[in-house]
Amino acid sequence: MQRFSNSVDNSFVGGTVGCKIEEDLKTILHEIADEYGFNIVALETMPDHVHMLIDARPQFFPSDMVKIIKGNTARKLFISHPELKEKLWGGHLWNPSYCVVTVSDRSFDMVREYIESQKEKG
Repeated sequence: MQRFSNSVDNSFVGGTVGCKIEEDLKTILHEIADEYGFNIVALETMPDHVHMLIDARPQFFPSDMVKIIKGNTARKLFISHPELKEKLWGGHLWNPSYCVVTVSDRSFDMVREYIESQKEKG
């Protein structure tokens, strides 16, 4: 298995994720993980980005996973929250940028704890 941490910039409602949207986003992310066969070890949404620690088979290219995650979450959130599209710059949920970092067994717990502590700091 390969492990990597993924931080994805978003544009949620001018940088503010509503509670219902945040809850739906987390549900959708876990559904995508189940569908594509990877494991979200840690997940936290922030006002302007999402942190995830993902455990996946080596066949998954991180860049492809980001495309899958961004495309599916945008489509599903726009269906369940059509008002989002009106509030977003250019009608796009996600900023095209992202950061992916591979994680070794040695740093795995440290990265997981970092992600899990982000909500407390935000």
